[in-house]
Parts: sequence; C-alpha cells; structure tokens
Amino acid sequence: MKRIFSLLEKTWLGAPIQFAWQKTSGNYLAVTGNCVAMDWDKDGDVLAVIAEKSSCIYLWDANTNKTSQLDNGMRDQMSFLLWSKVGSFLAVGTVKGNLLIYNHQTSRKIPVLGKHTKRITCGCWNAENLLALGGEDKMITVSNQEGDTIRQTQVRSEPSNMQFFLMKMDDRTSAAESMISVVLGKKTLFFLNLNEPDNPADLEFQQDFGNIVCYNWYGDGRIMIGFSCGHFVVISTHTGELGQEIFQARNHKDNLTSIAVSQTLNKVATCGDNCIKIQDLVDLKDMYVILNLDEENKGLGTLSWTDDGQLLALSTQRGSLHVFLTKLPILGDACSTRIAYLTSLLEVTVANPVEGELPITVSVDVEPNFVAVGLYHLAVGMNNRAWFYVLGENAVKKLKDMEYLGTVASICLHSDYAAALFEGKVQLHLIESEILDAQEERETRLFPAVDDKCRILCHALTSDFLIYGTDTGVVQYFYIEDWQFVNDYRHPVSVKKIFPDPNGTRLVFIDEKSDGFVYCPVNDATYEIPDFSPTIKGVLWENWPMDKGVFIAYDDDKVYTYVFHKDTIQGAKVILAGSTKVPFAHKPLLLYNGELTCQTQSGKVNNIYLSTHGFLSNLKDTGPDELRPMLAQNLMLKRFSDAWEMCRILNDEAAWNELARACLHHMEVEFAIRVYRRIGNVGIVMSLEQIKGIEDYNLLAGHLAMFTNDYNLAQDLYLASSCPIAALEMRRDLQHWDSALQLAKHLAPDQIPFISKEYAIQLEFAGDYVNALAHYEKGITGDNKEHDEACLAGVAQMSIRMGDIRRGVNQALKHPSRVLKRDCGAILENMKQFSEAAQLYEKGLYYDKAASVYIRSKNWAKVGDLLPHVSSPKIHLQYAKAKEADGRYKEAVVAYENAKQWQSVIRIYLDHLNNPEKAVNIVRETQSLDGAKMVARFFLQLGDYGSAIQFLVMSKCNNEAFTLAQQHNKMEIYADIIGSEDTTNEDYQSIALYFEGEKRYLQAGKFFLLCGQYSRALKHFLKCPSSEDNVAIEMAIETVGQAKDELLTNQLIDHLLGENDGMPKDAKYLFRLYMALKQYREAAQTAIIIAREEQSAGNYRNAHDVLFSMYAELKSQKIKIPSEMATNLMILHSYILVKIHVKNGDHMKGARMLIRVANNISKFPSHIVPILTSTVIECHRAGLKNSAFSFAAMLMRPEYRSKIDAKYKKKIEGMVRRPDISEIEEATTPCPFCKFLLPECELLCPGCKNSIPYCIATGRHMLKDDWTVCPHCDFPALYSELKIMLNTESTCPMCSERLNAAQLKKISDCTQYLRTEEEL
Repeated sequence: MKRIFSLLEKTWLGAPIQFAWQKTSGNYLAVTGNCVAMDWDKDGDVLAVIAEKSSCIYLWDANTNKTSQLDNGMRDQMSFLLWSKVGSFLAVGTVKGNLLIYNHQTSRKIPVLGKHTKRITCGCWNAENLLALGGEDKMITVSNQEGDTIRQTQVRSEPSNMQFFLMKMDDRTSAAESMISVVLGKKTLFFLNLNEPDNPADLEFQQDFGNIVCYNWYGDGRIMIGFSCGHFVVISTHTGELGQEIFQARNHKDNLTSIAVSQTLNKVATCGDNCIKIQDLVDLKDMYVILNLDEENKGLGTLSWTDDGQLLALSTQRGSLHVFLTKLPILGDACSTRIAYLTSLLEVTVANPVEGELPITVSVDVEPNFVAVGLYHLAVGMNNRAWFYVLGENAVKKLKDMEYLGTVASICLHSDYAAALFEGKVQLHLIESEILDAQEERETRLFPAVDDKCRILCHALTSDFLIYGTDTGVVQYFYIEDWQFVNDYRHPVSVKKIFPDPNGTRLVFIDEKSDGFVYCPVNDATYEIPDFSPTIKGVLWENWPMDKGVFIAYDDDKVYTYVFHKDTIQGAKVILAGSTKVPFAHKPLLLYNGELTCQTQSGKVNNIYLSTHGFLSNLKDTGPDELRPMLAQNLMLKRFSDAWEMCRILNDEAAWNELARACLHHMEVEFAIRVYRRIGNVGIVMSLEQIKGIEDYNLLAGHLAMFTNDYNLAQDLYLASSCPIAALEMRRDLQHWDSALQLAKHLAPDQIPFISKEYAIQLEFAGDYVNALAHYEKGITGDNKEHDEACLAGVAQMSIRMGDIRRGVNQALKHPSRVLKRDCGAILENMKQFSEAAQLYEKGLYYDKAASVYIRSKNWAKVGDLLPHVSSPKIHLQYAKAKEADGRYKEAVVAYENAKQWQSVIRIYLDHLNNPEKAVNIVRETQSLDGAKMVARFFLQLGDYGSAIQFLVMSKCNNEAFTLAQQHNKMEIYADIIGSEDTTNEDYQSIALYFEGEKRYLQAGKFFLLCGQYSRALKHFLKCPSSEDNVAIEMAIETVGQAKDELLTNQLIDHLLGENDGMPKDAKYLFRLYMALKQYREAAQTAIIIAREEQSAGNYRNAHDVLFSMYAELKSQKIKIPSEMATNLMILHSYILVKIHVKNGDHMKGARMLIRVANNISKFPSHIVPILTSTVIECHRAGLKNSAFSFAAMLMRPEYRSKIDAKYKKKIEGMVRRPDISEIEEATTPCPFCKFLLPECELLCPGCKNSIPYCIATGRHMLKDDWTVCPHCDFPALYSELKIMLNTESTCPMCSERLNAAQLKKISDCTQYLRTEEEL
C-alpha cells in the first residue's frame, strides 16, 4: 500500500466531500464538496452531477472533456441520482418524491410525478432495468424503465443503502436479480423478494454493534456488514441459511465508517479509528495490510476501489481525500537466472537469487508499460520509447533512450543486442553502439523483410539467435553471429507465443488454437504438448543445468510441469509430470531446480516449490509410502542420481527394478548397468555390457525395447537401423515364426526354409496340420541333409494326420529315422490303422510295440515271429494265454516264463505237462507263495507229507503244515523247516509244546529259546539226558546269554559247578558262559585255568588257541589283558614257533625259542624231559654249547635221567662229562621305545623297563623300522621275517588264518602299537 496523492481540506473549505471513480477504466476520480449526488454511467463515459438549489443536471463527457446541462423540467430540488447498470438510463429523484427517467441515448425524458410522497433518498437498478426506490415516506417502489410502478411495499422505518442482488437457492443455483436488500432505520437489514412480496424477511443485530454503516454483497450469496461501533460481520443469504453468521470480528476499536470490496483483488477494505485494514476474502482472518493515518484526527469517511482494484480512495471527515496504490502492474522479465520486476510505479528491482547477488533498485523516469532484462542491461519503456540502463556490480547507469517506429508490445535483451516488437515488426539492434564502422550493417535490422508479407506476433532473443513467430505460422531462426537466417519452420496456423530454452535449441510455441508444441530446430521436429490448457499465459524453461528438458506452463491458477524426453526408446516426446497450485496474482518469472520465483501485485517476489520436485526436501524422516511417489517423480524428471538415493533408502527390489526400467526407457545404459549390478541381475548386466558401445541410435533403442518386452517397437527400430537383420534374429529367438517369415522375404531369403521348418513345428504343436504340412514342404532345401530329413519327417507325420496315409507311410518307411517310424506308428495306432502301425513299428525295430499292435489285430502268427525280440512281459502273457487256450502248453509255458508269470508256469507243469520236478525247481528259485501252495497240494495228493509240509511252510501256511506234521508224526521235518524260515513266536511255541509233550527236552528247549521263553528253555536243556549233554549245555549257555537274567545265570553256574548233581562240568563250558554273558574278566580267568589244564595235559595248541581267542576278545572290548595271560600266550607261542623253525632248518631261531621254553619248563609238566632233550640237541646244532651244557646238566638230575630217550642219553652224558662252554653271542637290536641295544630275544628293556612287543614269526622283540601286523589278528611281526616265513607257510602262526606275503603292509609309523602295548 503506497499513498500516491492527497487532496487536502483547503481545496474544499472544510466541507464534507463526495467522490466517484470512473467505471471500467478508473482513469478519472470525480470529487466534489457541495453537490447533492453524482454517478458515472456503466461505461464510465458520462458523469452526471446534481447540486443544491439547481434544477439542472450536469453531464460531463470524459471522452471530449465537455460539460452539458439537462433541465429536469419539474422545478423540484433534486435529492437522488443513479445510472442504470446495463442501459443508458439515468434516474433522478426529488425532495417531493417525484421521479425523472432520462434516456441519454435518445435524450428522452420521462417525468413520473408522485412516485413517493416525500423525499426519495435511495435506490438501485437491476440487470433487467428495474428501478427500486426508497424515500422518507417509508415506502419502497419498484418501477420499470418507463417509470411504471410494478410493486410498492410499506416498511416500518426510513430506508437507506438499497441494493439488488442474486438470491441463492438451496441447490446453489441463482435466479435473476429479484431480491432487494435495504437498511431500515440504520438498525435492520430488510430483504424483499419481488417474486414473493408478501413474504419479506428482516435481520436485526445486537444493540452493542451500533448502527449499520454500510454493507456489501460478494462471492456466493454472502453479505458483509459494517457497524458503527467497529464490528464487522459476514452472513449467508442462502434460502436455508438466511442470517447464518459465517465470520465476525471487531475490526476497529471505536468506530467503523466504511467497507469496500474489490472482486478483482479478492480483498475487502474497512476504515475506522484512523486506519485502513485490508483482508483476504478467501480467509478473512488473514490481515493483508494495516495502514495508519494518524494525521486524520477528525475521523475517516468513505472507501472506494477502482474496478481493477489498483487504486483505493479514502475521504475523511475534515474534507481530505487520499488515494493509495494497492496493486502494481505485474511487469517483470528474466534472462538466464537474473530477474527484473516492478517494485513501484517508478522503480524496478534487478536481482539474481540463484547466484546470491544483492538486489539492485533502479529508479525510472516514467511509469513503464514493459520491462526487459539482459545479461548486462535493463530496458523499461512505454508507448514507442524505451530507456536502457547498464547494470554494474554496485551501481546502475542510464545508457540511452530510444524511439521505435511504433508502439512497443514487448522487448527482449541478451548480452549485446535488443529486439523490440511493434506493430507486427521486430527491430534488432545493438544496445551499446560503440563499434567499428566496418560492422555498421550489423548494428540494426528490421524484420520481416519488405517483400515478406507477414506480421510478427511474438519474438525471443537468446545468446545466438533471434527467433520470431508470424501470423502465417512461420517460426524463423536468425543467427546473430553470421547475421543470416539459419532455420525456419512452417506451422499450419499462426504462432502467438514462443519460449526458447536458454540455449535456443528447443522451443515451446503456442498457436492461435491455444495448442502447445515443442520444436527442435536441430532435426526440425515438433512434438505436441499433452493436456495443454487453453488458458496458458506463458512458459518457463528450467535453468538448472542438470535438468534440461523440464519446463513449466502457467495460467492464473496453476503451474503445469512438463518434461521433454528427447532420447527414449519410443522416440522423443513430451509428458505432463504434474501440476502445482499458484497463489492468487502470482506471475512466474524464473524456474531453477524446481523452485519457482513469482512476482506478486505488491511488487515483491515469492518462491514456490513445484509439487513435482517434493523429493528435494530432506528425505531422512520420509516414510516408504511417501518415498514411492517421489521416486516416480524423479524417474519422470530423469533425475536418476536422486532416484538411486531413494532406492537405497527404500531398499526395496521393486523400487530398484522400477529405476532400472526407467534407465532402459531413457537409454541410460551405463546407469542401467549400475542398477542391475546392484540388484544382482547378472544376465541383463552382461547383455547391456555387450550393447553399450553401439553408436547407431535405432539399433541401441531396438535392443533396449526388446529388453523391455516391446517387441513390435524393437522390430521397427531394428528395421530403421544399420542392422535390420537384428529384427529377424529377434523374431526367431522369440519363436514368432509368422513375423520372421515376413521379415526373411526381404532380409534373408536363404533363411526361409529353416524358419518354415520351425514354424511348422509350432503349427503342428498347435494342431494346425494343414499349414504345418505346407511349411514342412517349403522347408526342404535339397542340399542340407539333416534339415531336409527333419522336414521330410514332418511331411510324413502331417500327411498321416491329414488322412493321406499311403504317402505318409511310404515317406516314413524310406526315412532313415527309427524315431519317425515310432511316432508315425503311434499316430496310426490312434487312428485304428493297426496294420500300417505295426508295419512301421516292426521296421523301426520297436518289436514290443509292433507285437502289441499285432495282438490288437489278432495276428498271432506275426506275434509268434516277433516274440524272440520282445521284452515286454505283458505281450508274452497275452501270447501265453492265447496258446494255452489253443492247448499248445509247451509254447504257453515258455511264454509264461518270459512273462515271469510263475504261478501259471507251475500250474501248467503240474496240471498239463506232469513235470513236478520242474515245478518244484521253479518254486525254489522264485519263492512263489501261490506256486508253493500248488506244489504242496500236488505232494499231498501223492502222500509225500514231508514235501507237502516243506511247500506249505514256503507258502506261509504254517498252521496247515503244523497240523499235517502232527497228524502224520512229521514234526521233526516241520521243526527243521520252520527253524530256517522267518517264523512267528506262536509257531515256535506250538512246536516246543509238542516236543514237551513227547518228553524230547532238547528239541522243546530249542524252540522255547526261539520264541524267547528263556526260563522254560533252560529248564528243558538241564533235563536233557547225558547223551545230549554237550549240545544241551551249549544251548543252555546260549539261552542264558540271550536272557541276561541273573537268576537263570546262577542256575546254570550251579549246574556247571555240580551243585545239583555233584558232577562238575568241563571248565570250557564255564568259559563259554562268561563269554556269552560278556563277563570278559571272569572269562579271562577261566581261560587261564583251561589253558593251564590243557598245558598240563600236553595239549599246547589248544591252550594257545584258548588264550589267543580270549586275548583277541579282551583287546576288542578294550579291556586290559592280564600279564599272566600275555606271558603264558608268549611262552606257548614260542613253543609252537620251534616246530616251524626246526622244520625250515633254522636251528638258531629254534634253539632260542627252546631256551625261552626251557626257562619256563614248569609250565610244561607233561613233557619236561622231551623239551629239555630237544633244547640240548638244538642248542648243540646251533653252536650254543654253553646253553646245551646247562640244560644237559639239568637232565642229569635223578628225576629226569631215567626218562631220557636211550637214543640221546649217551650223547648228553658225554656233553656233561666233557663240557664245552663256548657260546655264540646273541645279536643285539635297539628297543623300539628308547633305542637301547638289547639281545634280540629279550622282551624286557633294561633301559626303559617296558615290555616290548614280540614278533609272531620269530619270537624276537619288535624293531621300529621293520614293523608289520597280521591283517587278521593285528599281532605284530618283523616284516622281513614274516615275509620269509610265508614262503613255506600259508597261515598266520598266531591266529592260523590264511595269509600270503601280498597281504602284508610295512608300517612306517608304529607309534599306535607301542602306545597300545604301554596301556596294556
């Protein structure tokens, strides 16, 4: 709000003043201090004034500035004057209630006497030229333009401030202006409906509001009322809401004198308390401006706006008049990121908000009609003149003013040049003309040329080009550098407006049909802008360098964001990205990175963020539901880096895929590779890597369209590219054979046969055999054998399917493929053509299928011929049944055997061929249950009960077999058979009870054991007679071992020890019992006792085997072996080795082992003398004379001497009489534990006190580097010695298992055996 001028009270001598703005234009303000009334006509052409004590009406013509007088002819003093809203009628009222209606157009005067009885004080016209009047006689009259009274109504108080208005109905529709509102007695608002005059309405208000000062209608049937005490109320007048309060405020503390509404500005002004307050009609709570007038101490008067809302006039009580500027003309311009805009009527501000430059204020000489800004200059002007200013860093310097040849419509500036549009022409000229004379012709130029019959309607200037559009639809590009035209485009209709982008390489133009287009001069192509509103006022291109292709189109209410996608797989196109609502009276000036700088009516700028760029805000606190639409906006605007960040925050595979698809759509191959790599889609990354270097735009776009599954587009692009064959390759890969064939005709005729074959295969699969046959025939090349064979195979199959069986069969028979014969045979078989089908199967060596078809056609002779080649049991079975029915049993039995139908084979052998031996053999081989039953029945008929029982058991008929065995006393046979079968406990119990009844205790016990009745089994075993004692005790031990019952165990031990009958049993049974019970320590003690008894009896091998088996068992159970057992086993083994070495002639080894045995001679009481004799002889043979003498002297003891064999007696006596104490010293070898050298037959190391393992071949102690073990008993041996022994022996000397040298393995690391010995 800026005060423009004031008229002080001195002019009017302090009288209260009246004023009236010229209607429509607002160029004149009529002010008077002493007249009664004045009013402008509807067009603002004529001002009518009436004065006191004058019968004349003064008429002033604004166009001619002339005044005329009109005599009212009634000699009454006039009190009221009002022009019609729609016609040229002037109504004048008098103090006596008379009326004059004057038609200014026809100069006709209609006097109406006695319209009212007293002074006419108020009135109004409506749009139908009805005149309502009110007077001091408290009467309201309604008259037509002829003065005839249509209606009159008596009211209770004096009326004032009368207005017609549109009454809103319930459905918000409006009727004609048939409602009159009027203030009665300054307290009540009265409503009169001309259509319902008998039903008036009135509204009364609170007393403390004071008098009604004024009221105004606005908007959708709302009325705004001001009260003298400062209150301000808005009420609704809708039929159902009449009088409902919408808003109330006390705008002024002490008083309110006037209200004025501007529908143009959508604002209301109120005055009172020495201030003016302006509010927005949309939101009355929003106080737009408060203007204080402290100098007006007598109070304020009336407010009034011009029709355009630009000026607001205020009268005061002391007689002053103030005029304020409320709305500036919105003049502004932008060049690059620099903007210039009108901030006052004589002030322009230049700013660069993007680069952060401080705004520069430029004072201008005239109120401009246009403003233009360039990179370094500012131009303002009006009519045909323009003033140019140079913009310095800190100051502005006026450069020059220039006159043009006509009224300038608009002007454009850039760096050096200005271009002015006036009267259909454009003048291009240098702004600063200090240049060389040689360039004089480049100083200025007028467009169009004289011979070019067109009018320029719009123009623009970029750094390189002057661009203009004409009424003939031509868009011309003039290149300033070369000073010549470089491009023109012809549009069907005239071009009204053009808006180039900052470089001039893209242009938006609007034609006379209000359609918008993007034009690219590089390729001379235009693209229609979709959803382009006809109300669009202008276009701005995005100035942010990274957002090329984004522009906005704006009208009064909205900004529409568009994106020009130049490079997409579907070609260039324009899309609507979204729209943003613009505040009232905002004109966009500059768009930079989604931020729109707008100029407002108040001379300021305001920044708005486009709704399509909401993603530029902070994304950290944004949820996924809000991020997804933002991602879609990003992709639409091609801001892939921002989209990447959003996808990273979302971390959603669908979002990444959406970004990747957008990259493919916009042919951003590198970025698409990056996205797909992030997703992990290896296949498409590899595909994109292969194509990213392709320079042919159409070929690259074709590949990308194919990746996005738009195959038709891909084909069109491939065909337009330098590699059209790619379209054919794509269709072949997709198996779109129909399209591939069409393409191949032009691109690769040599490929037609191969495509035809593939197409035929597809048609065959779909069941279109006619076309499949045709394409198979087309596919035959004559020079590609493998391909032609496939086509001929197809021809054969399709011919058969089409009913041409002869051709198809002949073709299949000639064809080398077995598979074809099988497939054609299957088709024929389905068609019930059995003869031809079987023929093809047979030729194809599919004998099973051929035989099956021959059987269906009952051709048994052919089936018989094929049988040797047939493997299917089913076919053999069918043939066998047929032969059996014919009585040809031998052929039938062979076929049944091939079919593995053993029951039938057995039946024929028994019933028809009388060959029970063969039947029995088959039952034994096949274990057929049904066959066994048949054989059992056969033997039962012959009286061979034993065989019958055997086959009944085999057929699981145990009850029948048991009954048969009982009846014919064959239970032993049944028991033997049942014992070897998988039989139930009940069967075993039945047999046991039978034998128990027969008092055959061994058999009864055996079967009680099998059925798990251990107590009864043991009782029967212990009852057995002595003849069965051995077997019975063995079975008793097995019973106790399985039962694991302490009571039964003690019972058996008592029996074995003779507690019951005083006859102890052999100790070996006790040993076996302990073994069965897994009581290995007790078993070991028993084994030592048994071995000792065997030794005493001279059974050294038996004693050795008992100790060895116990040793092996304890070792497997990881139980420590008693040292006595180990020592006894070693001595017995040494004795056994003597025979082997002596037999092999190795007397030294034999002598050493005999010395070891002789040193323990007490363990061999039965053979002391023979062993000592052998020791003496072997020691003598081996040269161990001293040892021989020692043992010979022992034999000379009285208890032994008489038992010496006479053959050796004299020789031994001679050794004693003539002693030779020479002795070969025993070789020493290292201890495997500590490497101490000790005699090789010594088993106890003096160094480490360890017992050393001994060799089972020599009896010597083991050596670490010559170690092996028997693979059966795991006893160690010297590898070299055992190998030598196995040359003459075939068993292990320890375990007597068969062994050969090849089974031996030398062990390099014997640590585990040494450790084991340590533990033992």
